[in-house]
Amino acid sequence: MKKNMILIIAALVIVVLAFAFFKDKIIATATPASDMDDFAKCLTAKGATFYGASWCGHCQNQKKMFGDSIQYVNYIECATPDGQGQTDACKFAGITGYPTWDISGEKMSGAIPLEELSQKTGCKLA
Repeated sequence: MKKNMILIIAALVIVVLAFAFFKDKIIATATPASDMDDFAKCLTAKGATFYGASWCGHCQNQKKMFGDSIQYVNYIECATPDGQGQTDACKFAGITGYPTWDISGEKMSGAIPLEELSQKTGCKLA
């Protein structure tokens, strides 16, 4: 009886740890890639621009929301190669924090939920 209880607890621990490790993959695949590709392409077609920096944790979280479809988002890297300054493109655009979205001239700071990006652009989020 005691041995069975230990096995059950061990199995539950393994399941919980596996979920914790793979949850980003599970959540990212909740929306089919083709739907997310279409959403990301629509954002770009509507002129939405995502400004970020390679060292920015919030920017990384925003990118994870798109999964592999981030390749279709108009992303501008603002960090200089040494990570110590800002690129001229971002200075010219008036970017003062990361991440920043520019949608039709309106600048939005922070990691923006996909639903809000959908509302602001009219792009369908499946």
